[in-house]
Amino acid sequence: MISSPSPWIPTLILLLLSLPIIFFFTSRILPPPPPPISLPDELDDLTLFRRAAAAESHPTRRPKSRLGFTNSKPKIAFLFLTNTDLQFAPLWEKFFNPNKSQSQKSQNRNLYNVYVHADPTVKPGIKPPGGVFSQNRFIPAKQTHRGTATLIAAARRLIATAIIDDPANQFFTLISQHCIPLHSFQFLYNTLFETKSHQLAELKNLKYKSFIEIISQDPNLWDRYTARGDNVMVPEVKFESFRVGSQFFTLTREHALMVVNERRLWKKFRLPCLRPQSCYPEEHYFPTFLSNEDPKGCAGYTLTRVNWTDSVNGHPHTYFPSEVSPELIYSLRRSSFAQPYMFARKFSPACLNLLMDMADEVIFRD
Repeated sequence: MISSPSPWIPTLILLLLSLPIIFFFTSRILPPPPPPISLPDELDDLTLFRRAAAAESHPTRRPKSRLGFTNSKPKIAFLFLTNTDLQFAPLWEKFFNPNKSQSQKSQNRNLYNVYVHADPTVKPGIKPPGGVFSQNRFIPAKQTHRGTATLIAAARRLIATAIIDDPANQFFTLISQHCIPLHSFQFLYNTLFETKSHQLAELKNLKYKSFIEIISQDPNLWDRYTARGDNVMVPEVKFESFRVGSQFFTLTREHALMVVNERRLWKKFRLPCLRPQSCYPEEHYFPTFLSNEDPKGCAGYTLTRVNWTDSVNGHPHTYFPSEVSPELIYSLRRSSFAQPYMFARKFSPACLNLLMDMADEVIFRD
């Protein structure tokens, strides 16, 4: 007796025939995965990082002051990471060059440097706004993708360039295109270098700390750790040593050099993610590395205020014009840590005019 075919066979045949159609439409609905960092880009970066290490150790570099600085006036390097035009450039221009005497503006110019990493693949192209954001402040950049190691590479590229460019750069502050300042430049400078009346503090063997968020207790820590697959991160990165934190930070020169010289952890964090919704390498690499190498040299918190109370798809709360007020600026400054917040994100470009209107009387009046 011949048995009748299983009722599941037609279903299986239909499913197999449907797979090509499913793949065809899925490839057009879902965005393609971002490409990995190419070998030429990797080699370019390695050359740049080696130049940074060589510049720091070169015997002809400027002599140090008695406080350990390479210049009597140490500087802050501001590292802007962007994939859009710098919509808040007018506000930052006022931050660097306040409406004060020409001598005050000249003095400020000797205390900072600006560097911009602008994604070169953005069409029609990101335009230098001029002023402190002139063309020569835009460094050779590579393409960046959210949630990938390209953002780590871009930050390291900025840091290495700033190390090479000026030995007086002693703090390295990473800034988003959606960031705004919450205090005047002079307030920030005096806070970082512990100065009064624009003079260096009379302290010997002063060891400054990096302001980088380092979190070891997070409900999503395991998902983030295994985002590239089970056991992929070991032995270089064990789960007990894995940390998360804010993408934006302020590093000392000592830590900046450690970051551009690092190779071991980079091999793991540059790997592609299997679960992009849990993978934010730029928020994992820097806290993990520095917390393992020099935990006492890190404050454990960032100077950039971010509102995560109603985040969407991994993005923090975005402030719109209806929310902008002096009270908002005052509230964003407040911190439970030793230092107040100096910057805040994420702001809509439509907020610019309101922020400019209150810049002199609110934002830059400390």
